[in-house]
Amino acid sequence: MSTTAQSPSTGSTSMTAESGPRRRGTAIVLFLSLGGLSFAVLQSLVAPALGTIGKDLGVATSDASWVLTAYLLSAAVLTPILGRLGDMVGKRKVIIVVLVLLLAGTVLAALAPNLGVLIVARILQGAAGAVMPLSIGIVRDELPKDRVSVTIGLLSAIFGIGAGVGIVAAGPIVENLSWHWLFWLPAVLVAIALLGAIFGIPESPVRTPGRLDVLGTGILTVGLVGLLLAISEGEKWGWGDVKTVGLIVLGAVALVVFVFVELRVKNPLIDVRLFKHRGVWTAHVAVLAFGFAMFGTFILVPTLLQLPTALGYGFGKNVTESGLYLLPTVVAMVISGVVAGILIRLVGPKIPMIIGAVSVTVAFLIPALGHTEEWQILTSGILTGIGIGMALASASNAIVESVPAAQTGEAISANTVIRTIGSSIGTAVIAALISSNVSAQGAPLDEAFTIGFWASAGVGVLAIAAALAAPGLRARRREAVAAGVEDFGE
Repeated sequence: MSTTAQSPSTGSTSMTAESGPRRRGTAIVLFLSLGGLSFAVLQSLVAPALGTIGKDLGVATSDASWVLTAYLLSAAVLTPILGRLGDMVGKRKVIIVVLVLLLAGTVLAALAPNLGVLIVARILQGAAGAVMPLSIGIVRDELPKDRVSVTIGLLSAIFGIGAGVGIVAAGPIVENLSWHWLFWLPAVLVAIALLGAIFGIPESPVRTPGRLDVLGTGILTVGLVGLLLAISEGEKWGWGDVKTVGLIVLGAVALVVFVFVELRVKNPLIDVRLFKHRGVWTAHVAVLAFGFAMFGTFILVPTLLQLPTALGYGFGKNVTESGLYLLPTVVAMVISGVVAGILIRLVGPKIPMIIGAVSVTVAFLIPALGHTEEWQILTSGILTGIGIGMALASASNAIVESVPAAQTGEAISANTVIRTIGSSIGTAVIAALISSNVSAQGAPLDEAFTIGFWASAGVGVLAIAAALAAPGLRARRREAVAAGVEDFGE
């Protein structure tokens, strides 16, 4: 009798002991996902509403575009700095600071009485670009190995998902509420994520002692600000304008100097030696291409859908309706990000990265050949979502499996910045194509979209080349051992 009574009790205790860490792990993933989703939504949510914001604040739309530019520059500069600090002093501490800045910036933006205050708020929000590298570092440090690849896949996909959700939600929010609610609604998500980080995320024991590389930080800031400011404002200033050319040259020279400096300092902001690993540089090239492709989609498709049907190639949709056409893309990103994580656990990141690159390339080939039917737009969107979800998950996992745990933050930060650069280039190139191919009445010509889709497909080919060049599972294992990676899955 007594033996029989004890057996289920013992089993129950064991199950409880196992379910406790699993529940905690699930809570960690939930809070990190909310933080990442908030940042990604805020990245794109404002873009469709620039005209409304400018009109309400009494400024031109071209001036209101600084709301996007300030966010972009802040994220690009602060992401590697905060990612490195996370490796040094603790990822939980830094992510709490980041979420506090994001919440403060979001509330300030919602209350902004003028453009100047709104730009300051967006600079604060940009600090949250470090959420992704910090989150991936926490996942690597805290979760069991069998959950890491799937979780990184989900978190990586969320950054693409958030950007899509922002485009989809902007229209209904502005039409039914006001542009201020573009910030109030994400603020709720940020507040929950912040409370979760404070009370539900443990501090990581994995750290890299050292000092912040102030010299490298300054040089990198000059390089990124120069390059991204030229890309963002080049269409308005003129690509041959002395300001545009001067900033591109300044940015390029500064980035070259940054590499030489980082090779010589004791505690570099970004260990550029990591870039020599095939698993790292191929992931960087891939996200550069996918950043271009993702924001190419977010500009080309809504613009095409909103053109009047009288042109013969427009679809006559309003902002809300055109945003809904991106929902299949967002759903596909969610599913493919999780599927990619499972595949990565089984066969490594190379195969899913190839699948993602091919999917995105085909996604743009379809509308490049013809974009007059709704099925062409929807099919392209679904394939884009599959490709982006697969690729971002694969790239993040490839880097995690190629660098030591103590350098996760700086390695993923570099990858995040490179993706931001790709997104900026994609936005600038596609916008330039559309604005330079217009009719006498000012409407974009059909050939502008055809060229844009072909250009994005060409960038997809670059992603395929990078994916094919990535190391396979055995080669990646050898590289990981040589680099001192101790948690590569068996």
